[in-house]
Amino acid sequence: MRIPASGCLDPGILFGAARRSIWLEIGFGGGEHLAQQAERHPQVGFIGCEVFENGIVKLLAQIEQRRVDNIRIFADDARLLIAALPPASIDRVFILFPDPWPKRRHHKRRLVLRETLDVLAEIMTDGAELRAATDDGDYLGWILERLTGHGAFEWLARRPGDWRERPADWPPTRYEQKARAAGRSPAFLCFRRRPRTTIMN
Repeated sequence: MRIPASGCLDPGILFGAARRSIWLEIGFGGGEHLAQQAERHPQVGFIGCEVFENGIVKLLAQIEQRRVDNIRIFADDARLLIAALPPASIDRVFILFPDPWPKRRHHKRRLVLRETLDVLAEIMTDGAELRAATDDGDYLGWILERLTGHGAFEWLARRPGDWRERPADWPPTRYEQKARAAGRSPAFLCFRRRPRTTIMN
């Protein structure tokens, strides 16, 4: 899929009226999570962003294997897509195991930044869910600090198990398996987009 010359992308045109809910995965890696979600939720339209060709090829193979027709791929910088989406058009966002850019001088390259959260909050519907996962302890603290400090998002965790255990409706990824094999414990974070009338500054 490509962004129209107008710079505005209507998700309804991508999927038609049959799919009223649109979910977005930023950096889908090998596509295993995206493909499983699409298979489980045929009534939902999925947009997957990935810049690496190997990951795109793997997802295309899974799309064919699972015979799903509700995935659209954006093979470029996700920020370009986000900027083209209309306000309140996305019902769920996934940011799973993004590159932690561990060196301090590279922190500005991290995906979870205030600027990114601002635009995500704009395109997400009220009550939409943002799911993030990481196996990097420093990045976990970074993500929590920025999301809990952002007035548009509410952390849904009420007990440690809510973020230490992957929810049943959250398919595993190869990055999770790789982390566990290396002895690292992933964190699974769920946030809700607050209603626009109750956002705290």
